[in-house]
Amino acid sequence: MQTDVESPAPYWPSRLRRVIFVLAVLAASWLFVSFGSDSDVANEPRSIFHWISVQWKSENFRNNWVMLLFSGYVIYRNRRELAEAPVKPSLWGVVVVAVSLLAHVLGYRTQLPRLSLGATVGVFWGIPFAIWGWNVAKYLLFPAGYTLLCFCGSMLVEITMPLRLMASSLACLFLHGAGIEAVRQGTVVFSNAGGGFQFDVADGCSGLRSLTVMTALAAPYAYLTLTGFWRRVLLFALSVPLAMLANALRIFSLGLVAEWIGMDLAMMLYHDLSGYLVFILSLLLLMGTGSLIQLDWRAKLCAWKPKKRCRA
Repeated sequence: MQTDVESPAPYWPSRLRRVIFVLAVLAASWLFVSFGSDSDVANEPRSIFHWISVQWKSENFRNNWVMLLFSGYVIYRNRRELAEAPVKPSLWGVVVVAVSLLAHVLGYRTQLPRLSLGATVGVFWGIPFAIWGWNVAKYLLFPAGYTLLCFCGSMLVEITMPLRLMASSLACLFLHGAGIEAVRQGTVVFSNAGGGFQFDVADGCSGLRSLTVMTALAAPYAYLTLTGFWRRVLLFALSVPLAMLANALRIFSLGLVAEWIGMDLAMMLYHDLSGYLVFILSLLLLMGTGSLIQLDWRAKLCAWKPKKRCRA
């Protein structure tokens, strides 16, 4: 089936495309406001946008709205490319809109608002895809993906317990490496050596906040500083283990302070201070990993080999 067809200017004038775009966006907006969520209509409006604003009141996700501003900035940054992109309407865009609307119906009927949130991104990205084609849609792909992360990041709350278990396990491993006999029971890390210490890796120390911040920062950092699609994807993917590593190092440092100085200092002054330290550490890990990914490793490997074995 022919999915991408050059649209002759007389049949698809620029003004008509804009009118169709505005009407489609208004219709989609009305749909998601009036029939966006059916999860708690007794206490909340049906608007899916209101529903996500309620989720953002959580301490772990209260700054997610800033991600929408960056998505808007990326669209503004690419305004010239969007204006000059060849127009090639695509049926694939219609397919994206149709599948997204079906996903929304499913999410609405089964009271899964996050599925409807993902559908909003698909609809609002698919509309320009259908009207102007892939040459325009590709410049909107990153803003759409980043908005999806912004909307669906609250799903990470479901993995809080696995994060707590992993962080406490890694911290114990690091403490053993430092010569401290620490033991983990569930999410509790304790040691009877020396002065002894015991602390529980609670929800606030699970690393969920570090994970949300790291993924939120990794995407724009990769987009703005790295070249190449796969380099950007790799850095974004690595932001998850980097955030987990930084949080495990924070718990490890708590164990060190408790062992060397005392439990009281570790769980009072240093506990609060370490939150800022882990954020700085996460940024350093992200920037360092990005620098390593950006290096031309082929050229460096070639420089280490005899010149006759290196291609020009």
